[in-house]
Amino acid sequence: MHPDPFVQWFRQAGPYINAHHGKTFVVLLGGEAVEADSFSSLIHDLALLHSLGIRLVLAHGARYQIEARLREAGREPRYANGLRITEAEDLPNVKQAVGRLRIRIESRLSMGVANSPMHGARLRVVSGNLITARPLGVRDGVDYGFTGEVRRIDDRAIRLWLDQDAIVLLSPLGYSPTGEIFNLSAEDVATAAAMALRADKLLVLSEIPELRDSATDRPIRELSPSDAQRLLTERPDLPEGTTRHLQQALRACQAGVRRVHLLNRRVNGALLLELFTRDGVGTLITADIYEGLRSATIDDVGGLLELIRPLEEDGTLVRRSRERLEMEISRFILLERDGMIIGCSALYPFPEERLGELACVAVHPDYRNNGRADALLRFIERQARDQGLHRLFVLTTRTAHWFRERGFEPAEVGDLPMGKQALYNWQRRSKVFIKSL
Repeated sequence: MHPDPFVQWFRQAGPYINAHHGKTFVVLLGGEAVEADSFSSLIHDLALLHSLGIRLVLAHGARYQIEARLREAGREPRYANGLRITEAEDLPNVKQAVGRLRIRIESRLSMGVANSPMHGARLRVVSGNLITARPLGVRDGVDYGFTGEVRRIDDRAIRLWLDQDAIVLLSPLGYSPTGEIFNLSAEDVATAAAMALRADKLLVLSEIPELRDSATDRPIRELSPSDAQRLLTERPDLPEGTTRHLQQALRACQAGVRRVHLLNRRVNGALLLELFTRDGVGTLITADIYEGLRSATIDDVGGLLELIRPLEEDGTLVRRSRERLEMEISRFILLERDGMIIGCSALYPFPEERLGELACVAVHPDYRNNGRADALLRFIERQARDQGLHRLFVLTTRTAHWFRERGFEPAEVGDLPMGKQALYNWQRRSKVFIKSL
């Protein structure tokens, strides 16, 4: 009898609930989110995260409200390089718009969650002069006036408030040591806060549609920092907001923020789906993709068989018996995600010839095209070099192009170690490729 879908989901969410407890998350939301009909649902989700023991820092934007206030005052918004130019005449309107919005967010959080079992849950919200700023000044001939950038985040004060079970709210205004006020980018505030706090996650609720692969039109669910940098270089046509988010994500990752999540704010429950399901609904930028690699043990044989069996059945991989896997399990490297084996590869050394065989490279279909096979290859190459091997060879029938693209050159059966030549399957007629390390 299959469990109820809710029971099944709750069981799957359990490990994430445990893993996120006590962690610090910085959440960025734009001013548009506050105006949306779904804002009550977002408040509910934030209250739920707080009730689960997650330490929350909310950084809000106010572009939508500032533009509306400036137009009411007869002022036309001006931008350069994606940043607002804040003239002295604009500053009172900016302060008014941001102040009203901050109070509105605070009041909604302070209400708790009306008409729900969480009604009456006490949420303490704290805000204040937690950001020291400096002016952008004149850049490329553009005077940005009272538009500034973050100089310092008072992380000590924020941690003290978080320790007292408060939600910290950061507005896009900063103060100079001389008392001047500067209009800031909400992305800059959120990124700087995540960096200063060494946050476990930076979650960006974006107004921009999800990031998709230009070739397949499939959503991009995960990127390493190098993949994100490559994307910025190769796709200059990306929307300005996407480019800005990716740049900030790279900046955060380089400063020690473990994971940055880019989420479409319009997806109902985006925060919960991203945080409590295995694959999420957004784009994750993280170096952790390479940290799930480990050596296989005898306890992994069952999971390994489950991963490679479909590839053996369609002829991509040579069939291996359970007994053979158990005997050779020490040769395997696994890529694991939340306790599930999603990738593997193996190294069989031939020390006398200084050659190594790269074998059984496999990635679960749901996790391909995100750099995981490359991570496995790089790990095996490093392992081979550590063992004093000078070259790697591979036998393949289906994926020759993938290996060619990664520096493997065509070779002959006679180029293989003698021990491997004796075992070559002439009926399978695998192609031989070799790469110098």
